[in-house]
Amino acid sequence: MTSAKSTDGEGSTPSAGSSVREQRSWGPLLAVCAGYFMVILDVTAINVAVPVIGRELSASLTGIQWITDGYTLVFAGFLLTGGALGDRLGNRRVFCSGVAVFTVASAACALAPSAPVLVAARLVEGLGAALIVPGSLALLQQAYPESAARSRAFGLWGSMAGIAAAAGPLLGGLLVSTVGWRWVFLINLPVGAVCLALTLRQVAPSPRRAARSLDWPAQCAVVAAVALLTAALNEAGRRGWTDPAVLAGVGLAVLAAAGFWVRERLARSPVLPPSMLRSRAMSGGAVIGLLFNFGFYGMVFTASLDFQHTRGFSALGTGLALFPAVAMTMFASVLSGRLSRRTGDRPLVVSGMTLAALGLAGWAVAGAEAAYPLLVAPMMAAGFGTSFALTGSTATVMGAAPPAYSGAASALFNTTRQIGSATGVAVGGSLLASATDHGTGLRTSMAIGALAYVTAACLAWRCVPAAPERT
Repeated sequence: MTSAKSTDGEGSTPSAGSSVREQRSWGPLLAVCAGYFMVILDVTAINVAVPVIGRELSASLTGIQWITDGYTLVFAGFLLTGGALGDRLGNRRVFCSGVAVFTVASAACALAPSAPVLVAARLVEGLGAALIVPGSLALLQQAYPESAARSRAFGLWGSMAGIAAAAGPLLGGLLVSTVGWRWVFLINLPVGAVCLALTLRQVAPSPRRAARSLDWPAQCAVVAAVALLTAALNEAGRRGWTDPAVLAGVGLAVLAAAGFWVRERLARSPVLPPSMLRSRAMSGGAVIGLLFNFGFYGMVFTASLDFQHTRGFSALGTGLALFPAVAMTMFASVLSGRLSRRTGDRPLVVSGMTLAALGLAGWAVAGAEAAYPLLVAPMMAAGFGTSFALTGSTATVMGAAPPAYSGAASALFNTTRQIGSATGVAVGGSLLASATDHGTGLRTSMAIGALAYVTAACLAWRCVPAAPERT
């Protein structure tokens, strides 16, 4: 498909010389990772601040839930829309728009005088995040066309999640206990400004494909499907899986997903062409992302509850206790990015998922009564294995997508990961709530997480390319 030209330069295609210069430069990587870091940091830091926010703004329990859940619903629901807009209007343009929206919404969150205003600002923040994340991978693929450089870039991109996840609870707890919860949002302002300036200066304009129309019925269907499923999963952890509201949400999500599939088969310009979804690498890589997020974030959630409710750790103490898991992600992605050009992606994904499965299986065997030092190794194995597999699965999905659909491919991958996170948290919460004793619920949750990792390893053996990619 040919790219439509634009008078503002966003439709221009970078020359070969500029591509070579950019793949040797750290500028595009720093710009993109700053935006992704800001999104993930906001997700993790807010969890520590929510109890304090609820007290100071006199928020109801429902209001407190919507401070976190509202952001998640909009973020997950609009990822595919953000990816489609990036492919049509230019990924750099949409990425910068998302950074601007997210930064302004963060300022509104910091200045919110009441809980309803804060919830509204969080919804807008979620929309900004949905515009940032799909474009981040598409811009890295554009900036680093050579496979080895691209693998390293994807590895560093993945490590941002680990760094932000590690820093979020600690930074959130420090800010809340010193200068107040509003600084949890104000910290995004300088990061957003730097990210926007770096992107405009260091990242080349992206091709525009204005001839491609946005299929609004399909977009509405996928937003409804993802939002309803995420809402149902969030409620399942609190209400139970047989609650009528949960069952209705899941049923409506299935209907919306079926409507999306039918519309995609009939549309002249589909959001995700059926040929892409039939690709083993594309669909398999997306499911692997769902499974490893299910295992990792389910582990983090159930571990947080165990540390605080059973072991009596404070919020900050819980963040420190989880640090071994998230700290391993900081360099596992970088290491896998360096190794992928020698080994290919399949061995890294399979070995990472196997190591993570062994970690959660070890925790399941140790149980809830094990001393904390005995849990450090299982947490480190899960964190390292998940992040070690992230680079290869990311490269698999992005490599299977035509350049014209790089934003949509990134959005699909990140949407399935969000669904995996929400499902892992919901399953972990419901198991702890419904089990006859806490130890049984925790063991079962860890065992199910280990099974998800094993399934991902088996799927990777079939779907992830075996040989190093050559370009």
